[in-house]
This record gives sequence, C-alpha cells and structure tokens, in this order.
Amino acid sequence: QVQLVESGGGSVQAGGSLRLSCGVSGYRSILAWFRQAPGKKREGVATIRARDITLYADSVKGRFTISQDNAKNTLYLQMNNLRPEDTAMYYCAASRLVFAGLDSPTDFPYWGQGTQVTVSS
Repeated sequence: QVQLVESGGGSVQAGGSLRLSCGVSGYRSILAWFRQAPGKKREGVATIRARDITLYADSVKGRFTISQDNAKNTLYLQMNNLRPEDTAMYYCAASRLVFAGLDSPTDFPYWGQGTQVTVSS
C-alpha cells in the first residue's frame, strides 16, 4: 500500500509562485502530480521516476518543476509564473508500473486527498 498526503496549496495572484509537497510512504516506481478543475477531466501535470527522470505537460513546461527528496520521502511541485488557468485541485499519485503516462490516470492506483490551488488575475 502507498499512502500520500499533500500540502502547500493556497491562493495567489497571477505571476506568483507556490510549492506543493506530498509525503509518501510505501514502495512506488513513479510519482506524479495531476490536477482537476471544476467540470474538467483530471489532467496530468508532471511525473518523476528512477534517476529523477521527469516528464511535463506542455501547459506547464518551463514554469513547473517536479522533484523528490527520497531521504524525506517527499514529492514536490514548484509552480512559478502561475496563471488563472492553473486553478484546480492538485493531487499527487503513485504507481508501481514500469511506465505510467501523464495521459493515463488509471495507471496510478494510489492518490492523495488533494490540495486546492487558486490563481486570481
């Protein structure tokens, strides 16, 4: 079993920054951040796996950075230059697959409870 607990959401103005954290316990091969805005499908934001190989959605490339601290069992998402369209509930997720894609939320059986990010214009 993998357990995940997010923190760090909040409200910021456009152009601002936030850092999300996710405490992780249990074996996993891939960690990810997803987000879901009201009335929209869950969207993959970024993934990270062994040797810190990362993958980003085009919409966040150059603005968001996913990282992990294995000693602290913590996953991070540094979000810079935030835009109103980044407003969503953000979830960390874990998989034990060899590969799990940003467009496949079903590849991730373990999810945190979510943390809200609101960006005002």
